[in-house]
Amino acid sequence: MSLINTQVQPFKNEAFHNGKFVTVTNETLKGKWSVFIFMPAAFTFNCPTEVEDAAEHYAEFQKAGAEVYIVTTDTHFAHKVWHETSPAVGKAQFPLIGDPTHKLTRAFDVHIDEDGLALRGTFVISHDGVIKTMEVHSNEIARDVKETVRKLKAAQYTASHPGQVCPAKWNEGAKTITPSLDLVGKI
Repeated sequence: MSLINTQVQPFKNEAFHNGKFVTVTNETLKGKWSVFIFMPAAFTFNCPTEVEDAAEHYAEFQKAGAEVYIVTTDTHFAHKVWHETSPAVGKAQFPLIGDPTHKLTRAFDVHIDEDGLALRGTFVISHDGVIKTMEVHSNEIARDVKETVRKLKAAQYTASHPGQVCPAKWNEGAKTITPSLDLVGKI
């Protein structure tokens, strides 16, 4: 069963955020769009490049009214040290969530049981806690966060414009489509 258009399950995890340990729950997400970026583990090779990419696009997420959350199966303590020792991860101004119990990675169906790690999963979550997009792939392939920003904006647009759909390669400000019987076979 797909997680699309389902409510985020209740959770409570610790995170490292801007020099402090904070608690992040499903209730924390309410009222603001969220982007969850799952990664296998701290102190790996590809993961810091993705954290840095998210940090470089963070202003765009903030402008769109969204918070970014990086999630690994490590502890929030490991995330503190990762943030302090990795120049790439040190750029993160968003919460780095620890999931040592693997409840969150399992709830989002990105857990690899035999490794105790997460797959690379990206989820855009609406302001009311509903999963609107998901992308999950193999760990050797890092993501491009620019595409996540585009998906966030498309999800926000369609949420505020019911009956509209965003076509392929849609970007903010571009034309959308109003589905109708008249368009069938004409696009």
